[in-house]
Amino acid sequence: MGYYAKKGGKRHQSPKDYARENFRGIWAASLTPFLAEPAGQASIYGTGGIDFAAWRRNLAHWIDDLHLDGIFVGGKQSEAASLSIAERKELFAIAVEQAAVATRACGIITSCSDGNLAQVLELAAYSQHIGADYVVIHSPVLHFHTDINESVYEYYRYLSEKLEIGIALWNHPDCGYVMSPQLCARIAELPNIVAIKYSVARELYAELTHLAGDKILVSTASEAEWLDNIIDLGWQLYLCSTPPILLQSKCDRRINDYSRLAWAGLHDQARAVRDSLNPAREAFRLSRPPGTPQAHSKYWQEKLGQAGGKVRRPLLNLTAPECAVIDARFAASGININPESRT
Repeated sequence: MGYYAKKGGKRHQSPKDYARENFRGIWAASLTPFLAEPAGQASIYGTGGIDFAAWRRNLAHWIDDLHLDGIFVGGKQSEAASLSIAERKELFAIAVEQAAVATRACGIITSCSDGNLAQVLELAAYSQHIGADYVVIHSPVLHFHTDINESVYEYYRYLSEKLEIGIALWNHPDCGYVMSPQLCARIAELPNIVAIKYSVARELYAELTHLAGDKILVSTASEAEWLDNIIDLGWQLYLCSTPPILLQSKCDRRINDYSRLAWAGLHDQARAVRDSLNPAREAFRLSRPPGTPQAHSKYWQEKLGQAGGKVRRPLLNLTAPECAVIDARFAASGININPESRT
């Protein structure tokens, strides 16, 4: 349940205070499992619809077995560009439902990013209505701009005015520009801007943390930098990418483990656990064929016992030789998938 459901439909604290208290821990980006293309019914995407039963199973595993603190739903890893608005809403709704019946607390943040502002607002209002905890909205793609500051500020100011749910910013160079720490700090003054997934160089997100860390929760997608960001920058939130679901299992939760050791001040122990995952990180990196990030991640999910499936066009699926390489690298990764032996 999200902010309003938990508060009985009434605001008892500001979105910023609510986020500071609740938006913490390991939040992972999810992928979307698709059904096979129906026989004799060719799809433009090369797949069928979403396998919602598999989606529920994955959610239950991530929450109850991997002990994740939050799930990021419907983003780039989820192939949002090939999802209809109806499909995105169904993913959101099932995630909120599954979190509500899970054996442990888990937040849901929905990706409402879109090139069409009306669709952003539709998805965000829907997320607010069903009880998601937060929404994340990517900075807009701006063609031909030489100065993006006022356009981007106005974009988020308008969204903040129209929505009540806590909003996480998301900036990545693939939108054509990088938001400066100063621009992010200015946007952070808006009342329901609560966090940022800032996919930039470390010096930029460190600067933003020092500028506005009291007004906005700063995070980045790099798991490789995560421990240093807890220790050096005092971060409470990993927001978010796929390593927490791809480098962990029910009996091997080392990302969770080293994070909690670091928060407890046991930094040397945390570094030892973090470094023990290097073989898994390297196996994952070396097994990925060029041009197939989502297909590779989905196949790796299947090696972990999760639902993966195919990707939708224009993304490429894996070949049999590529799968064989992944099989070998996964076997050498050191990730423990044996329930008889807890790492």
